[in-house]
This record gives sequence, structure tokens and C-alpha cells, in this order.
Amino acid sequence: MSLFYILGIFLIILTLGIGLYLISARRYQSSDSVANSYDEWTEDGILEFYWGEHIHLGHYGSPPERKDFLKAKEDFVHEMVRWGSLDKLPPNTTVLDVGCGIGGSSRILAQDYGFDVTGVTISPQQVKRAQELTPEGLSAKFQVDDAMALSFPDESFDVVWSIEAGPHMPDKAIFAKELLRVLKPGGVLVVADWNQRDDRQIPLNFWEKPVMRQLLDQWSHPAFSSIEGFSELLAETGLVEGEVSTADWTQETLPSWIDSIWQGIVRPQGWLGFGLSGFVKSVREVPTLLLMRLAFGAGLCRFGMFRAIRANSSQDREQGTGNREQVSVEV
Repeated sequence: MSLFYILGIFLIILTLGIGLYLISARRYQSSDSVANSYDEWTEDGILEFYWGEHIHLGHYGSPPERKDFLKAKEDFVHEMVRWGSLDKLPPNTTVLDVGCGIGGSSRILAQDYGFDVTGVTISPQQVKRAQELTPEGLSAKFQVDDAMALSFPDESFDVVWSIEAGPHMPDKAIFAKELLRVLKPGGVLVVADWNQRDDRQIPLNFWEKPVMRQLLDQWSHPAFSSIEGFSELLAETGLVEGEVSTADWTQETLPSWIDSIWQGIVRPQGWLGFGLSGFVKSVREVPTLLLMRLAFGAGLCRFGMFRAIRANSSQDREQGTGNREQVSVEV
């Protein structure tokens, strides 16, 4: 068999693979498309096998150091607690975990910090799995809810917490308002999210536009906000006391993307155990993970951290939207 023939077969397979990858994208259509995607990922168990109880990136330190993938995810929760100064809060502090997944962060917040946690997700299957994984007696409960229209009354929680839920939100201003609406005066909002570079300052170039398009289409994302843009939206609600604090954790979380691929190599029993469909589903995520690594490594995307204090009701009335200019960025 000639080298030319082998190369031809390889190119045909590669073309077919790229075509299937593109036409099988999970494009955002509505909140139902997000719920359906997470229902599927939860039902087949592959995502949980490789990513554990935490469907978010890990924290590898600053500068990043080699670390177990699942341990880095647990460390992320504790680092976020410390960054948000939540470790100074007393037991029984009420926390709303928006976009809780299968409840990994909620359980750590309840178990290690004694918080009273309510986790919400738009996926019924995630709620079911979160309930199955939560030990009896732990102060963590879960329910289906829409972060764009939370079912809780105004000023319900001491803390509102969210990790990597923002990219699924079609209207970032409504999302920002809902997060702050359910927070008690003096309460703390702490958010971690995937963000795009602020294209108002540096527009996306010829290669960044198709890469971002795939990052949106493949995992049911309508849009990414920028760190600067979402900070402004939080401030513009008129519900923030003082400044919105932000930080960039891109370098601390960057190893997660390659580590997630490496899991499939060092733990092949996962996709082998899930059969041919599990293998195909695992392999089809590799290009998106590589594109994520490219985007975050090249500065197209950034990992943003946000912290805000809810103003009291009298301040809300007096200040209105007076906090719009009070945004600080820590990098």
C-alpha cells in the first residue's frame, strides 16, 4: 500500500470526522437545549466518570503546579471560598448555588463550612443525581430552577454562588440582576465564569471568530461575556454596594483542559465500559477541549472571578444606578 494511498484514506477520514463534529454541534436554541444537553451528559455517566462530582475547571495554584485532576477541582472550591472571604462567615449561612450541576460544590460548602446550601440547575437529571450523591443529614438540597427567572423571593440568601453557569445565559444583564435580586442586603455574590476577551477594546480577528463560534455551538452557549462587561452589568443593576471586585484565574485553571483529555488516556476503562457510543462521545469532545485550551492560552478567553456586596434597600432607592462607574479589575 503506497504512502499516497494511506494519506488519501487519512484525509477522507479526517474530513468525515470534521464534518460529523460540525453537524453534531449542540447549538443553543433555548433553555431546553441546555437542560437536554446536561440531562444526556448526566444519564450516560461519562462526564461524571472523568470529571467527578465537579463539572468545572480545577485550580492548580499560582504559578500552576502538577496536581491530580479531581483534587484540583476540589481545591478550586476552597480557593473560591477564600477569595470571596466566605470562610469568615458563620455556620448556617444560607447559600444559593446557581448552576449547581450534580452538587459537588454544594456538598463541600455544606460539609466543610457548615453552610445551609440550596443548589439549583435547569437539568432534572442533575438534580436527581445530586440528591443521590448527597448524604442524609447534610444541609444541601437541590431543585430544578431557571437562573434567568429564579423562583425565590427577593433578599432570600446570605450568599449567592455560581461557577461556570454564565455562558449558558442568553441575557447577561437579566442573569446579573437575578443573582443580586435574591441576595440579602449585605450578602455576598461570588461568581466564577468563562469569559471572552473584551472585544470592545480588541475586536476578534479572522481566526478567533470561527474558534469562538465553535466554543459557543458545541456546548450550548449563546454567548460569553467579558470580565469587564459582566462587571459593568452587575454594577448597573444598582444593587451593588461599593465596587465589583474581579480577578483573572486563567493561568490557575489552564491545565484543566489538557488534564481532562489525559484522563481518557490514563483511564481507558471509562470509555471502554460505556461501549462504542461512550467511546465516540468521549472522542468527539476532544476537539472542543483543545479549542478551549487554545482560546484560553492565547488570550481569546479568560477565566473571570467576580465578587460583589448587595446594597441595602435604602441604598438601592437612594443610589439607583449610581454604582455604574464603580468597577475595579484585579489581574
